[in-house]
Amino acid sequence: MGSLTFSYNVTLDGCVDHQEGIADDQTHTHYTRLLDESGAMLWGRTTYELMESYWPLVARGEVEAPEAIREWAVTLEDKPKYVVSATRSDFPWNNSHRLEGDLRTAVQDLKDQTPDGVLLGSGKLASALDQLDLIDEYRFLVHPMITGHGPTLYQDLLSSTRRLDLISADPMSNGAISVHYRRAD
Repeated sequence: MGSLTFSYNVTLDGCVDHQEGIADDQTHTHYTRLLDESGAMLWGRTTYELMESYWPLVARGEVEAPEAIREWAVTLEDKPKYVVSATRSDFPWNNSHRLEGDLRTAVQDLKDQTPDGVLLGSGKLASALDQLDLIDEYRFLVHPMITGHGPTLYQDLLSSTRRLDLISADPMSNGAISVHYRRAD
């Protein structure tokens, strides 16, 4: 059985606005490595829709991008992508699939069928999956900034405190810190 790893960008004050953070080569290389180590990607519909209109163009070379960003896009293009949505059923981006049925069962089945693990990249979906005790690990890239605005990580969507054990904390030359946690049981 594979694990479910929630991976996300967050600022020091908890902001998870996709327009905040450092979007440089080092950041994209970091996420390409995480994606390479995983067997699949899991998103909610909103995150999928943010990604689907841009990253396939980068992967095909229709949008000019530095090599590290293009490598992320190419890796993402080929990776199985699973989407949780109650309102959309058509996901035309290459290798994209809708998770259907009961959320707990569908995600547990995906974990069971993906020995290399699943990388989760949607904040609201993460809070729902955390409520179901389905997230095994957390890989946050903490950016060296205080934004003073939201949205914030979990934004009042977690009913109880989640204790974590630190696996690693690695500073990057761009000032961000890659932190890796596992659920403490």
